[in-house]
Amino acid sequence: MSIHVNNLSKIYGTQKALDSISITIHPGEIVGLLGPNGAGKSTLMKILSCFIPQNSGEASVCGYDVLEQSIEVRKKVGYLPENNPLYLDLYVKEFLTFVAGTHHIKGSVKMRVDEIMALTGLQPEQHKKIGALSKGYRQRVGLAQALIHDPEVLILDEPTSGLDPNQLAEIRHLIKEIGKEKTVMLSTHIMQEVEAICDRAVIIHKGKIVADDTTGNLQKITVAKPLIRVEFSSAVENHIINSIAGVKNILVPGFGQNAQLKEKNQVSAVWLIESETGLDIRATVFKFAVDKGLTVLSMQKEEQKLEEVFQELTKN
Repeated sequence: MSIHVNNLSKIYGTQKALDSISITIHPGEIVGLLGPNGAGKSTLMKILSCFIPQNSGEASVCGYDVLEQSIEVRKKVGYLPENNPLYLDLYVKEFLTFVAGTHHIKGSVKMRVDEIMALTGLQPEQHKKIGALSKGYRQRVGLAQALIHDPEVLILDEPTSGLDPNQLAEIRHLIKEIGKEKTVMLSTHIMQEVEAICDRAVIIHKGKIVADDTTGNLQKITVAKPLIRVEFSSAVENHIINSIAGVKNILVPGFGQNAQLKEKNQVSAVWLIESETGLDIRATVFKFAVDKGLTVLSMQKEEQKLEEVFQELTKN
């Protein structure tokens, strides 16, 4: 296993940042670490990268204990902190050469630097000072320094924070490619990011792990309303939809899934239909539409979003 954590706790004064958490991450996994601000995500990452010690429990990376064998752990880990500290007065290639030297890389440092710049797309900017780079390219430099010594485990704390949509797509693609060969743990507040690039998500709340599963399974762990979305070719009155067998409640998209109808005789071309006791009534709705001479343009189940699961698990 690449990362193993057992009953890990960390206390700052009177605040318990991590409360007896346990987690195992296997080689080749990309795991998203989710949680509200102050949940303990960064604390866990700092412990695994040997920046701070835990108060109790055990943590190891690639079989090496983070307390007893921290030098070996650092050799195996590439770490990108949230604030991405860089030497802004150094040129990109100069900085990466310096970092490579601190890791005592075997073989040609120049070849390794060139290889990492090619991997992270930094070649066009290699002769610029880091201080002159955009936020997106600075994140690339941070990733490059984390990868320069070819670590087995990559730990990324908010790697896409503050990036524009184009930069987001580029960095996500890069992380996904890196994850084909390395174990990656990343923290983020962007649910779509976890769904796009992570094999698995771990949700931390108040220092405890409240969920740990694939993103697909996490979307099924909380009880959600059984909803289907139906779009008709023209507006339909709410009392007509309510007359369908098996319908418990109907909503108009945009009001929110917990909202009620604002008008007694409301009409809409698109309806969210909640069925009784979780029944799949799509066939019933379609037959009803045919009988009433209504044209159904589309109809599908409304899947619970990871964001909704996150809110459900961390609301208290």
